[in-house]
Amino acid sequence: MENPKHEGPGLSASYYKPLTDGDVTKIACEAIRILEKSGMLVYSSTARSAFKNAGAEVDEVECLVKLPRSMVEDAIASNPSSITLYSRSGECDILLEKNRVHFGTGGTAIYVLDPGTGKRRPSTTEDVILCARMSNTLNNIHVFTINVFPNEIEKKEDIDVNRFFHALDNTSKHIMGGVYSINGCHKVVEMAEMIAGSADALREKPFVSFITLIISPFKIDGHYGDMTCYLAEKGLPVVVPSEPICGTTSPITLAGNVLTHIAETLGGIALVQSVRKGSPGICGSVGSITNLKTMDHVGGAIERAMINAAVAQLAQYFELPLYSTGGTSDAKEVDIQAAYESAMSSLLVSMSGANYIHDIAGLMESDLTVSYEKLVMDNEILGMCRRVLRGIEVNDDTLATDLIIEKGPDGNFLDVEHTIKYMREEFFMPKISNRDKRGNYYQGSDALSTAKDFVQEMRLKKTETELFSDVREKILKAFPEIRIPSSIA
Repeated sequence: MENPKHEGPGLSASYYKPLTDGDVTKIACEAIRILEKSGMLVYSSTARSAFKNAGAEVDEVECLVKLPRSMVEDAIASNPSSITLYSRSGECDILLEKNRVHFGTGGTAIYVLDPGTGKRRPSTTEDVILCARMSNTLNNIHVFTINVFPNEIEKKEDIDVNRFFHALDNTSKHIMGGVYSINGCHKVVEMAEMIAGSADALREKPFVSFITLIISPFKIDGHYGDMTCYLAEKGLPVVVPSEPICGTTSPITLAGNVLTHIAETLGGIALVQSVRKGSPGICGSVGSITNLKTMDHVGGAIERAMINAAVAQLAQYFELPLYSTGGTSDAKEVDIQAAYESAMSSLLVSMSGANYIHDIAGLMESDLTVSYEKLVMDNEILGMCRRVLRGIEVNDDTLATDLIIEKGPDGNFLDVEHTIKYMREEFFMPKISNRDKRGNYYQGSDALSTAKDFVQEMRLKKTETELFSDVREKILKAFPEIRIPSSIA
């Protein structure tokens, strides 16, 4: 499933804009006003010190930080407008800037639909490995955001190094992930520096990036604040995402949610720049709406896609790289609901020009569960999205006016050189969709069955490391807490 030569990662798009230019300007101004007048609760003393040194108004007793307009504007100006997330192979580097679009996994789900039984079960280290291997193969997934949690790892400080090691061991694509402890964060950075050869080499071409969190509404807790400061000081890409939910942790209106998103993530960007000017901070947009019957978070709502598309417009206005969300579903099985919710969301957010859309492959059940079959299905959906983003190229050769005149009425274009020239690149060619006539259809040739066959093929395929053997041995020696499953030991 390799990429065709004509389409690599980073297609540009600005087809869907739910906000007018006036809306964007107003929300941008109001977001900065919120940070200046209301501020954020910051429970990390390291973060508060960084803010204070940069010119913020800090109340140490209440842990309240208010950010002057000039400080926020300076942070926006000093944050890179273009950030490259490198792959170790060099074949899938992605450039986060303007309206260039890329796709990846995500979610840190705590369950998977077992590919053998089809039943939901807690995710394990083996699932981190298989998800990484599949993401390495699927051509429309550009970044592996570690998407499942190894539930069998009991010590919190061991989770990060296990998740990142098995990701690095099984894909050469860029790896992004959340971190669960400051000690674990330090270990992951040390491990990545060992692979890169030095801290400077990793900073120059980072093949890992990190996700912290702004806790809605307007809170930076101690752990996430400390980790954000550490990663900013290291000069490594760090996402500072906001996850407000309409009606609970943000106003119920979509406009109020978008405003909350922007204000919160700008607060995160201000923290990154307060620690180290020019450090690569990435805005983040993850929130959604509330199921007012149960007050639960909703993953597959079309409004979630609208919110993330609007946030993409704001990120482009500020010229800040964006980590967005799309392709999620509330379905419990890989069924019709999973398909239409994921497809609608994926297409809308893609068409907004969001830079890196995570969660867009494999995630379901309100972001709690990963399905391997859905991972394959979503790869197909993303291929169609990318074809839409390519648009229709209009020039003398593609119009083929002279050829139409030459053929005249009742002409046939099947055997002409022009058809041969374009036939392999003009259309999206599906991998699992069945386009045969009913007479050629047989049981087991439907898309879901084909996806299941691909998953089983990957499960049976021999696991091969993506690390140099000597580096791998050094890492395992340095971090004995890394668990190697018996199936690959």
